[in-house]
Amino acid sequence: MSTGDLDQLAHFPQSNGKQPWRARVVTLYPEMFPGPLAVSVVGSALEAGLWSIEAIDLRAYGTGRHRTVDDHPAGGGAGMVLRCDVVAEAIDAARKDEPALPIVYASPRGEPLTQRLAAEWAAGAGLIVVAGRFEGVDQRVIEARGLREVSIGDYVLSGGELAAFVMFDACVRLLPGVIGSSASLAEESFCNGLLEYPQYTRPREWEGRTLPDVLLSGDHKRIAEWRRAESERLTRERRPDLLARHGR
Repeated sequence: MSTGDLDQLAHFPQSNGKQPWRARVVTLYPEMFPGPLAVSVVGSALEAGLWSIEAIDLRAYGTGRHRTVDDHPAGGGAGMVLRCDVVAEAIDAARKDEPALPIVYASPRGEPLTQRLAAEWAAGAGLIVVAGRFEGVDQRVIEARGLREVSIGDYVLSGGELAAFVMFDACVRLLPGVIGSSASLAEESFCNGLLEYPQYTRPREWEGRTLPDVLLSGDHKRIAEWRRAESERLTRERRPDLLARHGR
């Protein structure tokens, strides 16, 4: 995230400081959470009360004796589709005390998840993610509940839970107090539309490979110039679309 994005982050409406940032997921598999979100820096932040997570069990809102949540696609076709009435009831329960929380449907046909979007969510009170299964959810609930479709990549997963992990992690690490230095956030990949420069540490020589001399020079201006050039080189080689997007 760029320094400009960090400055903009400060101008988004912030939570009142008394409540943790709220992550909520509507899922058929609530036992999956918090899962990997309970370890590392985001896990420490969870223990410290900087954020909270709640899994809303979609099955609890199913119909009939068997708590049915899906049905055959209208018009025929393979697979099953999550029912609009069931999903809507679960969403309404998730938003009951937080009607203003943004709500996302993790979908491969959605807009791409970006650092800018994660920063926007992190600056608010929290995020609700609907984790789809099977062939997805009935289009009517997407429209009726104003779900924002977001994708974490051009591939298909067996369910939206893994996408929810990614979205929550991308947001939580941006919360104040989760990562020690804001400078480390400002120098990551996608800073100013570029990929991050290569990182090195000790030992000085390893398997015949030595640290770049400039990093040992103590000349901060030269080091900054080298890092910028390396970021541009890597972006040009690996993600030229980022350069084109930013008019470079």
